[in-house]
Amino acid sequence: MAALGLLVLLLLLSSPPLQPSLLPQPDTAESKATIGSLILSSLERATLFLEDRLPDFNLDGMAGFQVLQVQLSAVQEAWAQDPLLQALSQRAGRLAEKLVVLLSRSNSYLQLSSPTYLQAFQPIIQPGFWKLPHAWTHINTSMVYPAFPSEDPFSESYSDLCLAQLLGTRTNDSQPCGYSKFCSDFMTKTGYSGYYLSHQLLYFLFSKMLGCTKGLFSQAQYFMDLFCANMMDLNRRAEAIRYAYPVRDLFMENIMLCGLAGFGDFYKLRWLDAILSWQKPLEGCFGIPAPEDPVSKALQNQQRFLKRVKRREKQFSDGCSVHNTAVAVGAIGGFLYVLVESPLTPGSVLLSTHCRQGQEAPEMAGSTLATPK
Repeated sequence: MAALGLLVLLLLLSSPPLQPSLLPQPDTAESKATIGSLILSSLERATLFLEDRLPDFNLDGMAGFQVLQVQLSAVQEAWAQDPLLQALSQRAGRLAEKLVVLLSRSNSYLQLSSPTYLQAFQPIIQPGFWKLPHAWTHINTSMVYPAFPSEDPFSESYSDLCLAQLLGTRTNDSQPCGYSKFCSDFMTKTGYSGYYLSHQLLYFLFSKMLGCTKGLFSQAQYFMDLFCANMMDLNRRAEAIRYAYPVRDLFMENIMLCGLAGFGDFYKLRWLDAILSWQKPLEGCFGIPAPEDPVSKALQNQQRFLKRVKRREKQFSDGCSVHNTAVAVGAIGGFLYVLVESPLTPGSVLLSTHCRQGQEAPEMAGSTLATPK
């Protein structure tokens, strides 16, 4: 993968210092309210974009908003009795209710545009599929791969086959939690990056949502630890090259998926800062930015890196991207949800070192929101 080599080279050559977040530390109810309001404003604009272009959204895009709906409902319930956060609770509740309507309406459009894909993956846009973590852990840095291969053997069609087999939707008599020897091998190969890596995590995340515990899935936590450790490594590389497009899509997907898997290290305030800055102010979407510097221009010319097949991506003439927007709202919604889960601990490091893995070193106080329990 030539473009991956370019990313590594840029990382080695640039490696700028980490930029602190401009957001307030979430160690008081007032600061939580400030951050929560900024997040909800972003999510409200993104939902208006969804509403405006609902007929053009594909199933993968709707899945991101289904995750967001679950996150908003949890926030609404958790903050309903807090006087300082009740107004935000009500906003979250209204937005969650609006998404229920939009998600229901989307089914008719998906039946027309991609009926076969809808049949295979409809469970992931149904209420009750996505479940949020209530305990947090660190990534284990000792599990990071020493190097990535020069070629990426990822096949999205093979991934679809294995995910559908796991969901139990391949045939009328299929049951959830099924897998073949081919899928076991394909989804547990080590040493890969990009969307291969995130789809490997997605596979075991699906198994967790379905409650699969036998055979291969008895090792699900090990593989989620492994894959998210390496997804964190990729996110740090993306940060080191100032989030140059098109790595932003994978960067946000990694936060969304590993956040759902319970890895609190992905919820860094400076990463939230960055993601919020990528939203197009008029359209409310996320997508292609205007080139900002030579690094961005170079990577925009390397579209083969992290490129998704056209069937999965819907990009509009104004630069808005369905997939970018979907993973953005799933990631941002995770930041909102983790505000609910984080205790108020003035002046302390929110990310405790006392957790199951305990390998990722804490950063500046409050720079990571989630606290392992």
